[in-house]
Amino acid sequence: SDEAAREEFQRFHKLKRDPRITAFGRWLRKTSLDELPQLWNVVKGNMTLVGPRPILPSEIDQYGYEIPEVDLVSYTSVRPGVTGLWQVTVRAEEEFSVRMQIDRYYVRNWSLFLDLYIVLRTVGVVVFGRGGY
Repeated sequence: SDEAAREEFQRFHKLKRDPRITAFGRWLRKTSLDELPQLWNVVKGNMTLVGPRPILPSEIDQYGYEIPEVDLVSYTSVRPGVTGLWQVTVRAEEEFSVRMQIDRYYVRNWSLFLDLYIVLRTVGVVVFGRGGY
């Protein structure tokens, strides 16, 4: 129903069964290959391969009260990543506040080992298309 779709979009900022997306587009989204253009941002130095997901202005407008100022400072102290810890654990199924907690954990506990873990999990997510939409 339209109400269910509206609630899903407000919660996740995307729809599992978005009528605007073709079958090929759904496959790209499921395998996360729709993220490949962001590699250009990595080459330009605006992003890294692994890091917290950029916070969208619409997310700040909608969830700003849930983002402590210290988290905004920590978010701006590191470059955003194409992939990150929440993308390989809970993917898009979880609410914004939980994804923020996972990104907060990443920023506070960063290590080369954690980045390698995320890269390996990302390969699995892309190959098996698990959890994406």
